[in-house]
Amino acid sequence: MPSARPLAERLRNLAPEALAFGAIGAANTLLYMAITWALLPIGAVKASVVATIVTTTLAYVANRYWTYRKHTRSALRREYTLFFGFNLVGMIIQSGAVTIGKYGFGLTEEHDELLFMGVTLLGIAVATVFRFWAYRTFVFLKPPVDGHEAVVAELDVVAGLAELSAEADGRLDEELAKEIDAQRRAV
Repeated sequence: MPSARPLAERLRNLAPEALAFGAIGAANTLLYMAITWALLPIGAVKASVVATIVTTTLAYVANRYWTYRKHTRSALRREYTLFFGFNLVGMIIQSGAVTIGKYGFGLTEEHDELLFMGVTLLGIAVATVFRFWAYRTFVFLKPPVDGHEAVVAELDVVAGLAELSAEADGRLDEELAKEIDAQRRAV
């Protein structure tokens, strides 16, 4: 049974990321709702698509430079393509909720504006959970292990292999031992 300490530590490490993501999401949700409300006369589904495109670009910039600023930066094209792709899935979830409201339940833009906003919020909630998972798993990669720690770990492995080899041969190659010591001091 896993102890509560590692889980608590993971949650503590996740909290700042989730809070930043949530703040950006809340601001974008308000903007999304405003755009959707303003464009409702062109049709609820079209308004949802336009709002998603605008807020996706703003969300990428905000998440890249605030929420995930410490994460490894891969190529902008790769990140934005994945970000936009996962947002398209989120848009399908959100617009799907609106589509179900309109065509499945017969809601109309003229008489059911508040119900459309409620259905939109439900779609946003489901899409937000999906997006958070997708961004942190595929788009904004975790930072690599500190270079210093990686070099020290690699040197320890090399030293261990050299010692095993020396024990097998009955001698330690003095030149190899000096080189390993010099590299350790350099790090």
